[in-house]
Amino acid sequence: MSDQLTFERENRERIQAVENSFGPSGKPLYQTGRILMGEGRLIKQGRRKQEMKVFFLFNDVLVYGSIILNWNKNQKIIPLEDIMLEDMEDGALRNQWLIRTPRKSFFVSAPSHEEKQAWMQHIQDCRDKLLQGGSRQPGSNFAVSWIPDQTSYKCMRCLNKFSVTKRRHHCRKCGFLVCNSCSKQRELIDHIHPTKRLRVCSLCYIRKEEDVSRSRGDSTGKNSSEDDDLAPSSDEDVSRSRGDSTGKNSSEDDDLAPSSDEGEKEEEETMQSYAASSWLDSRRGLDGQLY
Repeated sequence: MSDQLTFERENRERIQAVENSFGPSGKPLYQTGRILMGEGRLIKQGRRKQEMKVFFLFNDVLVYGSIILNWNKNQKIIPLEDIMLEDMEDGALRNQWLIRTPRKSFFVSAPSHEEKQAWMQHIQDCRDKLLQGGSRQPGSNFAVSWIPDQTSYKCMRCLNKFSVTKRRHHCRKCGFLVCNSCSKQRELIDHIHPTKRLRVCSLCYIRKEEDVSRSRGDSTGKNSSEDDDLAPSSDEDVSRSRGDSTGKNSSEDDDLAPSSDEGEKEEEETMQSYAASSWLDSRRGLDGQLY
């Protein structure tokens, strides 16, 4: 009994420390039965650049945020039942994997293969145990991961070059980089936002309209030649752009993207900010069980 009371007190103190680290802008995290399983820093691939983020794994949610001096900001809370993990080969990031959620999907990277495996295993174990009770249902629809801005110098639909006046945008349905002219349509994507109509590219919009027409029985289906002109040449090209392949970008993309030496230098500098992740089952004074 005394060990359990000690565990509950220490767990509450740790969760309170996480709450305090986000300051007044963060949401309350303590709930009865919630346990802080582990924490650490991971690199997250954003649309413009890679950023170090702080991650906190609880037995029911994954919380992360930006690191600003001694504070954590921009708190995000993801229910574990809404998460699906995908192991990825090294690409734009080393030791990377994909975290897929209904509203947003993104790549993260650990400083070593061992840390990557530890994070993936702990998240999966907590999610599996959470779903065993049957009171929560796993997510079935997930957002696509966005192709980073620096990986393409031209619209992936009309193939015109981006410029100061021809800005980059992302299609919320396929994640491709497109110009405004090729993404004027808006569409409701329930799992991303239940009421807001979101930007989609011309091809995704055409395909949606064809699906609607086909379901009504008043269309013969897709125009393959037109779609082939708009679509990228292969799945490999898309994977390479998203950073989930070991393939190399074209020479024109190399003019905009950092060189391999610059990329490695930036990654090494970022790695220096890493501290080893800590887990519940390795801390002194706890019972050593994975909850």
